Amino acid sequence: MFMCKILFVRKEEVMFKRISLLLCLILALITVQLRTPDTKAWSQEVPAPSPVVCYTVQPGDTLSEIAEIFNVSLNKLVEANNLRTSTIRPNEILVIPGKLKTSSLSRGNILRDELILLARAIHAEARGESFTGKVAVGAVILNRVSSPKFPGTIGEVILQRDKHTVQFSPVADGTINLTPDEVAIKAALEALRGTDPTGGALFFYNPQIASDQWIKTLPVVTRIGNHVFATKA
Repeated sequence: MFMCKILFVRKEEVMFKRISLLLCLILALITVQLRTPDTKAWSQEVPAPSPVVCYTVQPGDTLSEIAEIFNVSLNKLVEANNLRTSTIRPNEILVIPGKLKTSSLSRGNILRDELILLARAIHAEARGESFTGKVAVGAVILNRVSSPKFPGTIGEVILQRDKHTVQFSPVADGTINLTPDEVAIKAALEALRGTDPTGGALFFYNPQIASDQWIKTLPVVTRIGNHVFATKA
């Protein structure tokens, strides 16, 4: 027996349809028996893979288009849904066989669970920020992954602990475990595609609430919304 969360995604413009369909896949995966990181034990583990995803057919969709977008064969899509014809209707539910592939991301291949964890961090750190501000937070995390001064994976960077402190406050207060919304996931994808509004920043903070005086001494790269983005001298 398998479980899946049916997501209803809004109809996007044609030029954005591919990313809309991908978001549908990711959002469905989030809610299928998802394990949250064990922040109390400072675990580096990420949630276990989920086996099944469902997609709700949108007006104008075709079987061949859905198969192409999700990178599955048309025959497998037909077989998985016991279809007798190629006719599909809006709001019809299709089971999407196979696994999420992220080989097209410019930041390289990542696990689906790393993508979800990145989206969680963005959601927790930048809920009130613009889309650009959300992408910027994701970019800082990915810049750290690429830097020799920080751990080499998304999970390790987000959950990094130095002595008695954490790098990101949501890990300490538990908000890292909140389910990210669609915008946070889209921002994570955008950052993984290589968009970096910060120009290479390794740190960010809100000057109105930051209590760490050291971080305020770092060279400022840019300001986006309520956040200041900085790098090391």
